Order: sequence, then structure tokens, then C-alpha cells
Amino acid sequence: MLSEQRHEMILKLLEEKRSVTVTELTELLNISESTARRDIVLLDKAGRLVKVFGGAVLADPTYQSVEPTVTQRAEVNREEKKRIARYAASLIEPRDFVYLDAGTTTGYMLDFIQETDVTFVTNAVAHAQRLAAKGARVQLVGGTLKSSTEAVVGAMAALTLKDYHFTKGFFGTNGVSRTAGFTTPDGDEALVKRTAVEQCRKAYILCDNSKFHVVSAVTFAAFSAGTVLTDARQEEFEGIADMQIC
Repeated sequence: MLSEQRHEMILKLLEEKRSVTVTELTELLNISESTARRDIVLLDKAGRLVKVFGGAVLADPTYQSVEPTVTQRAEVNREEKKRIARYAASLIEPRDFVYLDAGTTTGYMLDFIQETDVTFVTNAVAHAQRLAAKGARVQLVGGTLKSSTEAVVGAMAALTLKDYHFTKGFFGTNGVSRTAGFTTPDGDEALVKRTAVEQCRKAYILCDNSKFHVVSAVTFAAFSAGTVLTDARQEEFEGIADMQIC
């Protein structure tokens, strides 16, 4: 097989899968590992893909210009989100002071939280209602209610959060990319997320595989801001130092 043919096949695989490992290339193209690595290096230098540890990803991230509703997002990777949420809930310990961000994956955490000696602060109306119904101590951040995400956002909410000091915080994200970090479509929501992340002793970003290599309008945190909890493969994304596979 000519190198040009291999390169086109690699790029076609990336269009379909968004990421590919060296092992997958050796099996699918019936080539040696050294050939697969050499092809990845050449395509990376040409700007046609991005070389990562153990493989490659698409060169350009997907830009998300339209924000999906809560209902729409709930149907994407439901089981993966629940697995991440279950693990995240297990990290909550007695006497924790927890910030719980609005979002579908953080919402799934409510099904798995066992600790009762915990105080929660959230900007999600639905999360607050469910926590209160379970008898949990919960505080709802005040501000402007955003109907599409059912989140309280804006400067008032961010100002309130500056007075808190959370032991742990759990955050959703619309996108993760090497160039932009963790992103969300709305500036007011990004302000609240950014402020809450800064007030956490330990921040966790809950991110299923559909969020990788996606960029939304506003960055709310850099990779160094927290630990990523995900179902994605470690080799799929290079650059995140603290990443836990759920």
C-alpha cells in the first residue's frame, strides 16, 4: 500500500472515530507499529491531525455554536454519564462542603450520593429541589435563572460564591480542547463556573467522551484547574495532567 493511500485511510478513520490509536491502525491497515507511528508524525507535521500519546486525534476541534437544552443533553451518552456520576458521588465524604454545578451529569450524581453529613451549594434549581427532598442541607445560589439550562447565572451569583470555601466542587462542561480548556456557550454561566472552581479546594470536571475536542464560546477553566472524571481513554487526550477514567 502506498503511503498516500495509508494517510488518506488514517484521516478517514479519524473523521469517523475522532481519535485512533497506534494499535488500531496496525490492526485495521495491516501495517507495523513503526509505520503507523511514522505516518502519524508525518501527518501531524503537515497539520492534518494532532499526534497524542499512543495515537492521534482530529486536527481541528468541533465548535459548538448552539447550546443544547437540558432535555437534549440528557439523551447523549446517558450510561457513560451515570458511570461518571456514580464515581463522582463516591468522592463525597462526611462534613464536606460541596459545590454542585448545573448540568445533566452532575444531576445524575444525586441518584448515588450516600453521605448525609454534607452541605451542598448549587446554582441548579432542579438539583436543589431534589437534594432538599432527600433531606440534605442545601443552599441555592441567587441570581438570574437561565431557562435552557435551569441554572442560576450572572454577576450576582458569582459575587455570592466569592464568599464560599468549598472542600469539593463538581462541574459539567460543554467542551474540552487543548487550545481552549473547558468551555461553555454562555458568558454569564462561565462566570459562575469560573468563580466556583476558584473557590474549591478540589475541583472535579465531569466530562463524557462526547465533550472531547469540542470548543464552546467561553473558557471557564484551564486543564490545571481540576481533576477530569471521564469515560474517555487516557490516550485520546494529551495535555490533561490529572485525569481519572471511570
